[in-house]
Amino acid sequence: MKKNMAAFLPLTFLFASCSTNETSQENEMTENSQTAESTEVLAENLEIPWSIEKEDDTFYMTEREGTIVQLEDGDLNRQQVDLDEEVSTASEAGLLGFVLSPDFSQTNEAYAYYTYENEAEQFNRIVRLQLSDDQWQEEEILLDEIPSGPYHHGGRLKIGPDDQLYATTGDAADPEIAQDTDSLGGKILRLNLDGTIPEDNPFDDSYVYSYGHRNSQGITWSDDGQMYASEHGDDANDEINLIEAGENYGWPQIEGEEEQEGMVSPLFTSGEDETWAPSGVTYHEENLYVAALRGSAVLEFDLENEEVQTLVSDFGRIRDTYIEDDDLYFITNNLDGRGSGDQEDDRLVRVELTE
Repeated sequence: MKKNMAAFLPLTFLFASCSTNETSQENEMTENSQTAESTEVLAENLEIPWSIEKEDDTFYMTEREGTIVQLEDGDLNRQQVDLDEEVSTASEAGLLGFVLSPDFSQTNEAYAYYTYENEAEQFNRIVRLQLSDDQWQEEEILLDEIPSGPYHHGGRLKIGPDDQLYATTGDAADPEIAQDTDSLGGKILRLNLDGTIPEDNPFDDSYVYSYGHRNSQGITWSDDGQMYASEHGDDANDEINLIEAGENYGWPQIEGEEEQEGMVSPLFTSGEDETWAPSGVTYHEENLYVAALRGSAVLEFDLENEEVQTLVSDFGRIRDTYIEDDDLYFITNNLDGRGSGDQEDDRLVRVELTE
């Protein structure tokens, strides 16, 4: 789907082959900031929201401090989440990824990813939640002791077209673990919905699906089943990657436009002079829509034409995106300690993707 173009501000970004070591190409970035007439604020006063899910006409959004916001018919209901461990307040940590079970309408079950601290260490875990009497309860631990640290927790959860649960994990500020396939840090993980290891995972008896990731916070799939992920670079060199089972995405040996045999270079990179800090990502009609935190935008990546443009740029830090039909939804993160907002922040906003 092509958008009405308001303004074109050419900037240079780098495109690298995902499967070969070809010379990097340039891809053009243009700006198409949506006007107020095409956006609608659906909710305000959210508390550092992280993930968007939707069932029929009801939204569910995690908040990092450990609550889930239900938005139905314009009414905002903040639901408590009873977790077995106290949610960590470390930088970038908290109640992060969240995805509804495929049979949520019958079971009221969902899956969540959260950071916690015990007496010895700090970890991330993936759990199954149950909604009952307007409160969520941790019912089962699917995977525990995912590396955590002062920052770089990863945290995105999605159920793929193969009905498996995927999770992104960060390097926990220890870059070398991203190359260690025996560690769960710096990876994209793949689980059965009961927490067991899928038999067709690329490494024997391992949850690891891909490795060499610094801090990936977004995953999505195209209509033909191709998997894409967003990844934070080291200050700059942010990446959009095409993910394939068992592949090494290079961190910390390579990043951005760099290449090395046996490692996969990104489809898109911000390069050394620009920072996106990409988070949640969703696919729609040959485009990826990526939430950009430091980029303060929703970025549209045209996979066919290898172009990047700014779709929304006047709402500050953006954490996650969600698309249904021709409507794009996103949540802001201006009050996460790294931005600046006003008394109505943070928000859930709808944008109509016009032809």
